[in-house]
Amino acid sequence: MSQNPDRSEAERLQSLTTLGTVSYVLHLIVAVGALVPGAQISPVLLVVALVLDLVKRSDAVGTWHASHFRWRIRTVLIAAVLYVLTAPLWFFFFVPGWIAWLVISVWFLYRIVSGMVNMNKGLPMEFPA
Repeated sequence: MSQNPDRSEAERLQSLTTLGTVSYVLHLIVAVGALVPGAQISPVLLVVALVLDLVKRSDAVGTWHASHFRWRIRTVLIAAVLYVLTAPLWFFFFVPGWIAWLVISVWFLYRIVSGMVNMNKGLPMEFPA
């Protein structure tokens, strides 16, 4: 017997929502950990969340969830580039380095929270045209 196509699509979307929730929670832990000095588990969770998103994003093709995978992956990559670019500030000027990383971490947290809010509302992330 074949399964009802509407039910199959609903199960697919529910699975993507569950996966998105797990990914967003991992990213949220990383984002909060970035604001707390000495949070050593954050990089491990970030890698886990990024690999999860990279591996499973093909499952979301054609759904509103695809924009969330793109949002999370871009957020991590942009933050990584910004952290690397501002890392020399830590070696030469402690206070500017701390301020730069604080700003990046707050931006990262904002992106993750706004993504979680939209996903929980069932809305895709909007990208500039």
